[in-house]
Amino acid sequence: MAELRVNDTIRAAEVRLVAPDGAQIGVKKLEEAMWLAEQLDLDLVEVAPMADPPVCRLMDYGRFKYERSIKERAARKSQSRTVIKELRLRPRIENHDFDMQTRKVISFLSGGDKVKLTVRFRGRERERPEYGKKLLTRLADAVSQEGVMEQAPKMEGRNMTMMLAPANHGSGGQKQKR
Repeated sequence: MAELRVNDTIRAAEVRLVAPDGAQIGVKKLEEAMWLAEQLDLDLVEVAPMADPPVCRLMDYGRFKYERSIKERAARKSQSRTVIKELRLRPRIENHDFDMQTRKVISFLSGGDKVKLTVRFRGRERERPEYGKKLLTRLADAVSQEGVMEQAPKMEGRNMTMMLAPANHGSGGQKQKR
């Protein structure tokens, strides 16, 4: 947000003055408004510079800046960021390793994160992409309670990728906080 003009930096000859409580005082000469601000031990802040005449408010500018920074920080904190976790698999994976990866995927999804699963094919494995597709669909079925398939398995060069998203976006973040 752009910095507001305060006290001596205001360039207008006349300003529409607003009291600290929000009441309209009226159109005043800049010198009068500055004198009034000085008498009340407040700052004269130009809140609407494009208006004719510009609107100025009597307020404690330091306190206003502090409260605005607190609000901005709270707004940034409440924004949710989408995090994509990536797991790499091989087409020939043992059952125990598959179960471990499934548990990892479930923990990521229950934490509210998206999961990108990548199956890397090497050498002759590239001739049998159906193994990778079968593996990814098996994993998607295993985690169907926690997540939904956002992108179906597709081949990209020697990798096959699939995206999973949390099944219930609303409570994903709350589970993580508990």
